[in-house]
Amino acid sequence: MNPQRPVNTFRTSPPQQPRPKAPQAFTQRESKVGGRTSSRPEPSRFQKVRRFMREQPLLESVYGFCVKAFLWLFFGSLVYVIVLKYVPVLVTPLVVSRWVDTIGTEESGHVYKKWRSYDNISKEAALAVVASEDQAFPTHWGFDFDEIQDAIKENQIGKRSRGASTISQQVAKNVFLWSGHSYVRKGLEVYFTMLIELIWGKKRILEVYLNVAETGPMTFGVEAAAQRYYGHSAASLSRNEAARIAAVLPNPRQFSIKNPSNYIQRRTTQIARQMRYLGGQKYIRNL
Repeated sequence: MNPQRPVNTFRTSPPQQPRPKAPQAFTQRESKVGGRTSSRPEPSRFQKVRRFMREQPLLESVYGFCVKAFLWLFFGSLVYVIVLKYVPVLVTPLVVSRWVDTIGTEESGHVYKKWRSYDNISKEAALAVVASEDQAFPTHWGFDFDEIQDAIKENQIGKRSRGASTISQQVAKNVFLWSGHSYVRKGLEVYFTMLIELIWGKKRILEVYLNVAETGPMTFGVEAAAQRYYGHSAASLSRNEAARIAAVLPNPRQFSIKNPSNYIQRRTTQIARQMRYLGGQKYIRNL
């Protein structure tokens, strides 16, 4: 009887252990492509939204219309601001509004307005409106945040409500926007203020303000005010005359340049004094 051969342990392969499964967090969806298995990541949130939009034709049409309308309004406003940098501003929403208000009255159709370039307006007039309305005009970027904070504090403690609009903001409001108060209008005012500060520059902003600001009943601009109330051109306005025009700007329909009240006379003296304190015309020489 032959003895049993010893087993050759070097040729016998050990039993195979099962491979560990991949964690569930790292698994991916599998799909059959050409008979082979390929992995595909989960779609992103943006892709899900786009797929949902394609499945809703009406919603996709509305979305496309809104995007196109926004782009048209944005580029249209940009082009309009660029054009008005070089073209005189002859009509504003405020002028139209005042004209509509006079329909059926004795003043119907009478609008006193005449454009004059910055070089043909007395620099006393330019200095007067800066001294009266916005003394930080040469240095700010459209917004006087110190004045805004002071106005908020005064309004909170119950004092008489006052505004803090700069000359740039007033130009943006008068040239591009309608009258009234709303968050939409205020947001557009901020938008146009930044545009004109960036595109027009200080000198052009002040030039437009001097030509579109309401200076009396159906009277717009310092040239029309000078001719109507003083009998001469704005190029020859004196300091006192310019200060009186600036004195009525907060409410030109109530206050009068031709027949100034005691309040307007005091305010005129204060503005003329501020013009001297600012250093005269050299304060606005480098706009």
